[in-house]
Amino acid sequence: MLYGKYLFSSIFEDDAILPVYKGSTFRGVFGLALKKVVCALKRQDCKDCLLKEKCVYSFVFETPAKRDETDGKKRIAVPPHPYVIVPPEENNTRFKRGDPFNFTLLLFGRANEYLPYFIYAFEQMGKIGIGKKTEGGRARFSLRAVSANNKTVYSSENKKMAGGLFAEELDSGSLLAVHSDSVSSLELTLTTPLRLKFENRLKAILPFHILTRAILRRISSLYNYYGDGEPALDYRGLVDRARSVEVVSSSLRWFDWERYSNRQDRSMLMGGLVGKVTYSGDLSEFVPLIRFCEKVHIGKQTSFGLGKIESKGV
Repeated sequence: MLYGKYLFSSIFEDDAILPVYKGSTFRGVFGLALKKVVCALKRQDCKDCLLKEKCVYSFVFETPAKRDETDGKKRIAVPPHPYVIVPPEENNTRFKRGDPFNFTLLLFGRANEYLPYFIYAFEQMGKIGIGKKTEGGRARFSLRAVSANNKTVYSSENKKMAGGLFAEELDSGSLLAVHSDSVSSLELTLTTPLRLKFENRLKAILPFHILTRAILRRISSLYNYYGDGEPALDYRGLVDRARSVEVVSSSLRWFDWERYSNRQDRSMLMGGLVGKVTYSGDLSEFVPLIRFCEKVHIGKQTSFGLGKIESKGV
């Protein structure tokens, strides 16, 4: 699966007021900007649009569910979006004109081919403005540069894209490689809120088998939609063995914030787990899976930047 990680460097042109968690703010305005950039039939609903099979916006926001070739049923109920917007992690909510404003965009599969559309949409997003409305409207920002692997992909000075492909291939075979050293303890940090559903309920605790289920769902869905198909993992066995891994210590807590939904035209209360948890047990075979999900996030609403995890062997 192709995986691109792009750093967008920007500067505020107005004073800005943003929420503590900024991912949902980014995602909402980004959707408006991308549709404005690519939509040929402005008033057409996406699900009825003749162009939806070839439309960048439809591919990004209205990804159709794949159906099994044998019985026609959906293999994955909710397709994963081919992108993640990783907002600044700082808790600062007020910014001054001229302050730097950087964020990261992750792209999966052929979404990397559409990078110029994403860049242009983010430029338009800067003109629309983000954050809380003030007397002057929402805060505008200007995109200065986009980089990947410490190389400039795009600069606002010349308005040109650099040649070449800046994405890397994440081979599903690496998921099967057992970690070379025995791992018996692992500390996991949830750096952005993690939302997991188990037995149709959002969980405020994180037993290792629940974490493993979420990791396997993320891997399976991404490779099915944007890679070369289902990885040959022992899904049931991994979940069974994950049950023997114990929680040694935990400082996890529930973090709530409010986001505004442009689609539903209302404010919504969101929540997720943040903090640290330490596991103990036979963890070696899980390390490659966790390392993969450190790159792609896990859980619900990953397109907002939720579910960013970092691990450390202790």
